[in-house]
Amino acid sequence: MPAITENSYVPLISTIKSVQDLTPTEKVFEVELPGGRQLNHDPGQFVQLLVPGIGEAPISICSSPTDNNFHLTIRRVGDVTTAIHNMKEGDKVGIRGSFGNGFPVEEMKGNDVLIIAGGIGLAPLRSVIRYILANRTEYGEFTILHGARTPSDRLFKDELSRWADSSEINLLETVDHPDESWSGHSGVITTLFKGLTVDPSRTYALVCGPPVMYRFVILECLGRGIPDKQILVSLERHMKCGLGKCGHCQINGVYTCQDGPVFTFNQVRNLEEAL
Repeated sequence: MPAITENSYVPLISTIKSVQDLTPTEKVFEVELPGGRQLNHDPGQFVQLLVPGIGEAPISICSSPTDNNFHLTIRRVGDVTTAIHNMKEGDKVGIRGSFGNGFPVEEMKGNDVLIIAGGIGLAPLRSVIRYILANRTEYGEFTILHGARTPSDRLFKDELSRWADSSEINLLETVDHPDESWSGHSGVITTLFKGLTVDPSRTYALVCGPPVMYRFVILECLGRGIPDKQILVSLERHMKCGLGKCGHCQINGVYTCQDGPVFTFNQVRNLEEAL
C-alpha cells in the first residue's frame, strides 16, 4: 500500500497511547495518528519515526492492519531509540509511511504458513501473525518456530503463551541458553525443524531474525522442498531514509526500503551482502 502521507517527506505528528516494557532493552509503543486516521499498512511494512530535535529511525510495524492504532517494537541501541524509550503516554512523535513491500498475504491465502522468528525478528512477523489470526479461515496449517537467546529475551511473552494454548497455531519454541525458569526446548532455532512435516508445494516460509540465522534456516526450508519464491525474508536492517534517496540500504543496486524489506529468496539469493 502507498504511504498514508500525501507528502512522504512530511511526518504526521502522532500520539503515543501506551508503552509496554518487553525486556530491559525492548519496549512496544502503541501510536495513534492525528484525527484517528488508520495507517492501512501491509503486514511487513515499516514507518519512519521522528523524535523532534533528535532524529529519525525506520521501525517495523508489529501490529496487524486489523488492529486499532498501530504498534512499534523498539530496541534501545542509539540516540534516537534511547530518546524514544524515555517517552511516555501522551508524548508526540512524527510518523512517515508506511513504506516498503510487505508479506504477500493475499497470495498466501489458501496455503500453509510457516513462520520462523529469531530474537527481535518476532516483531515484524507479529504483524502477519496477527493478520492471519484475524483471518484464520482463509489460511491452511499455521506453524510458528520461535527462538530467543534466553528465556528473559523472549518478546511478547503473554502473547506467546496464548499462541501456545491456541488450537489455531502450532507454536514451537527454543532458547539458546536456558536457565532454571525454562522447561522447554533448548538449542538453536534450526533444531525445531526436526520432525517438522510440511507440504512444500503449498507452504510459505516467512523468516526474520539475526543475520547469522538466515542461511541455516533457508537451507532447512530448501531441504524440505519449499520453492525459492515461497521463502520470504524480511531484511529490515540497513534502512535509513525509507525513500530510496540516501543509498544507505542499497545492496548491489537493490534498495531494501523500496524493493523490500520483504523479499523472496529467489530475489536475494545472489546478493552476497543481503543474507
